[in-house]
Parts: sequence; structure tokens; C-alpha cells
Amino acid sequence: MDDSIRIVVCMGSSCFVRGNEKNLELIEKFLEKHVLAARVLVSGSLCECCCGQGPNIRINDKVFHAVSREKLPGILERELLGVKGKGGS
Repeated sequence: MDDSIRIVVCMGSSCFVRGNEKNLELIEKFLEKHVLAARVLVSGSLCECCCGQGPNIRINDKVFHAVSREKLPGILERELLGVKGKGGS
């Protein structure tokens, strides 16, 4: 069974200028800190088709909108570590 996790960071122009460039850096630091790089595949996409709701990040089949630098750590903790009560979509 493949238990790898896939994170797709929208790097379209709208999401990029709204903060996904910095969000990508935060994701990479989070994976390094929690030794998750071997289990998580991070890639970029040109558009997640939700430009007005960006920045957008997809973790497996869940799409998160308006992902700020403040919200991202909670989302990652909940989705990757199973910590409840943090983050949002």
C-alpha cells in the first residue's frame, strides 16, 4: 500500500503573487523539520482553477483556499501529522 502524500502548490500568477512562493518555502521547511520528505511529494501546478480564492494548495484530494502563511502550519499539522483543531480550508 502506498501511503505517500502528494502536495500540489498552485504557482499560477494569481496564487504566486498572493503568497504561494513563500508557502512553498514553508512547506519544505515543515517537511524537513518533521522528517517527512520521503513520504511527501511536493509539486507545482500552473493553475488549480480557483484563482479568486487563492492562494490554493491541494493535499491529496483536499483543496485548501486562501492559504495564508498563518494558516499553513495548522493545515500541515492536521493533514500530515494528524494534529486536530488547527488550520482551515
